[in-house]
Amino acid sequence: MQNRLTLKGKFFYQGEKKFLIKGVTYGTFAPDVNEVSFPARHIVEQDFRSMSFNGLNAVRTYTVPPIWLLDLGYNYGLKIMVGLPWEQHITFLDTKARQSDIIKRIEQDVASCSNHPSVLCYTIGNEIPAPIVRWYGKEKIEKFLKQIYNAVKKIDPEGLVTYVNYPTTEYLNLSFLDFDCFNVYLETPEKLSAYISRLHNLSRDRPLVLAEIGLDSMRNGEEMQASVMDWQIKTVFGKGCAGLFVFAWTDEWWRGGFEIEDWNFGLVDRKRNPKVALHSVKNAMVDVPLANTTTLPYFSVVVCTYNGSATIRDTLEGLKTLSYPNFEVIVVNDGSTDNIAEIVEQYPYKLVSTKNGGLSRARNVGMNNAKGEIIAYIDDDAYPDTNWLHYLAYTYINSDHAAVGGPNIIPAQDGLIATCVANAPGGPVHVLETDEIAEHLPGCNFSVRREVLIKIGGFDTVFRAAGDDVDVCWRIQEAGYTIGYHPSALVWHHRRNSLKAYWKQQQGYGKAEALLESKWPEKYNGFGHLAWAGRIYGYGFTLPFNTKKEKVFHGSCGSALFQSVYQPTNGFLHSIPLMPEWYLFCLLFAFMGCLGFLWQPLMIMWGIFAASVAIIIVQAIISASKNSSLSVEQKKGWKYSGLIILLHIIQPMARLSGRIKNGLTPWRKKGLLADIKHLKLITSRTLCYWNEAGWKASGTWLEDLEKTLIKMMVRVKRGGDFDNWDIKTSMGIFAQGRGIIMVEEHGDKKQYVKFRYNMSYSLPGLLMFIGFSILSIAAALYKQWIVSISISCIAIVMAAQYLYEYSTLAWCLHQSFKSLDSKGEKETKVNIVYANQENNADEQMTPCEIFAAVSTHTILHKADVKKNKV
Repeated sequence: MQNRLTLKGKFFYQGEKKFLIKGVTYGTFAPDVNEVSFPARHIVEQDFRSMSFNGLNAVRTYTVPPIWLLDLGYNYGLKIMVGLPWEQHITFLDTKARQSDIIKRIEQDVASCSNHPSVLCYTIGNEIPAPIVRWYGKEKIEKFLKQIYNAVKKIDPEGLVTYVNYPTTEYLNLSFLDFDCFNVYLETPEKLSAYISRLHNLSRDRPLVLAEIGLDSMRNGEEMQASVMDWQIKTVFGKGCAGLFVFAWTDEWWRGGFEIEDWNFGLVDRKRNPKVALHSVKNAMVDVPLANTTTLPYFSVVVCTYNGSATIRDTLEGLKTLSYPNFEVIVVNDGSTDNIAEIVEQYPYKLVSTKNGGLSRARNVGMNNAKGEIIAYIDDDAYPDTNWLHYLAYTYINSDHAAVGGPNIIPAQDGLIATCVANAPGGPVHVLETDEIAEHLPGCNFSVRREVLIKIGGFDTVFRAAGDDVDVCWRIQEAGYTIGYHPSALVWHHRRNSLKAYWKQQQGYGKAEALLESKWPEKYNGFGHLAWAGRIYGYGFTLPFNTKKEKVFHGSCGSALFQSVYQPTNGFLHSIPLMPEWYLFCLLFAFMGCLGFLWQPLMIMWGIFAASVAIIIVQAIISASKNSSLSVEQKKGWKYSGLIILLHIIQPMARLSGRIKNGLTPWRKKGLLADIKHLKLITSRTLCYWNEAGWKASGTWLEDLEKTLIKMMVRVKRGGDFDNWDIKTSMGIFAQGRGIIMVEEHGDKKQYVKFRYNMSYSLPGLLMFIGFSILSIAAALYKQWIVSISISCIAIVMAAQYLYEYSTLAWCLHQSFKSLDSKGEKETKVNIVYANQENNADEQMTPCEIFAAVSTHTILHKADVKKNKV
C-alpha cells in the first residue's frame, strides 16, 4: 500500500529504505465539546510543523485521531501510532458482554482510519496493570489480546499491530504481534542499556520500539532533562532499537477527567515555548544509529567462499549498501572450481585465491591479509543489514569484548523449503550467558579484534567446514576475554534449499561435533553431548512433550517492579529422547521385539518400540507448532507445518550418522589405558606427593591435575560450593570417579600434596546390565538359546565397556597425579604403602603392579618413607 511501512527482521522499511522511528507522544488532551481529545486544528498543525522541523517523523496518540489529524500528519511527513483506548485498567474479562463490546468498539475505531497512508500502526493496549494480569493469569490476558489483534487485522489486514508493554508484565508472551513496544523509564545509561538488551532477547527477531522515554523537568530541571534525553536517545538507537517515542511533546496532559499540573515531561511547555530538551533531542536524532565520528574503528570484512557462486552476489551487493565509513572487503577464494573469481572481479573488493584447504584455513588467510583492527566474518550465503558494522562498532566502543556478533535471519523471499529449514533443528544459533555476553556466536556473523585472533593462533585448520566458530569462541574465552552480542547487528542468511543439502549439512555438523569432542572432552557428557553454560536462542529446537510449566516472579502481592518468567530445566530422563542416540534405543527396542518371535514374552518390546517412536513424532509436532517463526498465513498451510515436522524427525538421523562415522559414540574409546596384566577394580585410592620444587596454591595443583586429565581425553567437572569433592571425572556412560585434594604446608615452600579419589559406577548403566542379564537367564531357563545368547552378547558388551571405562579412568587418575612433579627432570619414584601391610612400605612397584593393588593405597615419595613421615 502506498507509503505504508513494512517489516524486515528487526526494522521498519518504507519501500526499500530503512525507517527508524524518531517519535514523540501527543496527549492525552481534554476532550472538546465534540468529544475530540485533541487541541484545535490550528494548534495541532503548529505542533506538527514544529515536530517535523526538529527532525521528528512519528507521533504516538493515546486515542483514535480524527481524519483531519491524520491528513496533517501526512502533510508534514509524520507517521501516526494510533492508540485504541478501552477499559484495560479494570477487570475487563468478568463478562462476555464486556469483551464483545470492547472488540466491537475497536473494530469501529480501526475502520475510522483504516488504510490511511500516515498510519504507522495500531496499539491494542497500553500497560495493562500487573495486578489485573496476575488476577486473571497471563494465559487469559494473552488470549484476549490476540482476539483484539485478529479484530484489527480483520478490518485492516496490512496494518501493523502492537501492544505497549512495561517491565512489570514483561513475561507476557505476545509473539503474535508484528513488533514489540515497551515503556521504559530508567535514568542511568548502564541500566537502560542492560534492559534494552534483555528486551531484545525477549523480542527475538521482531523490531523493538521504546514507546515512552523521558524525564520530568519540574523535578529535575530543564538542563538535566536535556542531558538525559541526549544519552537516552543515543543509547536506544545504539542498542539497535527500531525507534522510540519521547514522552512528551508538551507539558499539557489530561488524565482521568483532570488536567495534570504536577509534572512537566514535555519538550515544549503548555504555551508551546521550546525547552532546552527540544534542541537536545533534535541534535541526538541527526546521526543514528551511531554518530559518524573519527573514533569509529576500521573493519576488515572477510568473505570466505568455496563454489559459492549461487549466492555470493547477494553478499557482495549487500556489502555495497553498508553505510559505515571505514572498512575494506576481502574475498578469500578457497580453491573454487566455479566462476567465483569472475564474479568478485566485478566489485571493488580485494580477491585472494588459494588452494582448497578448508574454511578455517581460508579464514586465517583473510586474517593475514586484513588491515583493520577488527575483522568481521560473513558467509558467502549471507548479506548484511545496512547498519551491521555500526552496531558492531557501537559494542566495541562501549565494551572491552574481544569478539562481537549478532543474529542471522532468513530472507522472507527464500521459499518453502528454506523457510522450513530455518525453523528446523541444527541451525546456526547464538548462545548467551547473559543478555549481552555470548558463549558462542555462529561464524556467519562473527567479528573479532585482529590482535586477539592472532594471539590465540587464528582458527584451527582441523575444522574444514564446521565447528571452527565454536572452537575459536572457547579459545577466546579460555584466554580470558569476553564475547559480546548485539541483537541488531544482523545479517540475512540463506538456509539450505533442499532436503539433500540439509541432510548433508547436518552430517557435517555431526562430524564437527566429533572433532570438537576430541579437542574439548571436558565439555561433553558420556553420550558425547555438549552442555552449554548459557541459553540457546533461535528457532527450531526440539521441545520435550513434558516440558515443565514456566513460572513468573511476581514478588509479594505482585509488587515486583520487574516481573520475569522463568522456565525450569528438564531433568536428564526428559532430555534422553532429545538426543540423536534415542534412535539407537529405538533400534534396540525393535531388535528385542524381533526376538519376541522366538520367545513370546519379548513381544512387549514392540509396544515399547511404538512408544519410543511416538515420543519422536509428538516432540516434532510440539516443536513445529510452538517454536517457529512462521507467519500466521504460513501456519495455516499444512505444507509448512508438515515439512518442519519431517525435518525434526530426520535431523537427528543425519546428525547421528555424522557422529558415528567420525567416532563420536557412547561406546567410544577414551583415555590412556596401560598394559594391565592383573586387572582388579579399585574402589578408592589415596595418592601423595612430597613437593620441594616450589610452592603452589591448592587451586593451582587442582588446575594442573585437570589439564593433564583433559590431555588424556578424560571429561572433568570442577566441584561446586556445596560439593564435598573437588573434581569429578568420567570417560563414558558406565564409570566415574570423584576426587578431593589437600595440601599440607611444611614451611620453606615445602608441601605434602594428597589426592584421594573414589571410583563408582553409573546407576542407569548398572540397571541396564542387570536387566539384560536377567532376561538372558530367563530365556535360558525356557531353553530359548538363540534369544539367551543374543541378549547375553549385549550384556557382555556392556560389562566389557564398564570394565574398560572403570580401569582406564583409574589408571588416568594415577598417571595424572604422577605427572605433577613440577621439575620434570626425572620420573617421580613412587612407593606404595598398604594400609594393612607395613612390610611392603619400601617396595618399588611397576605401574602395572600399582594398578593391580586391591585395597585403599597411599603413594609416597621414597625419601618421605625414609623420613618416617607415615
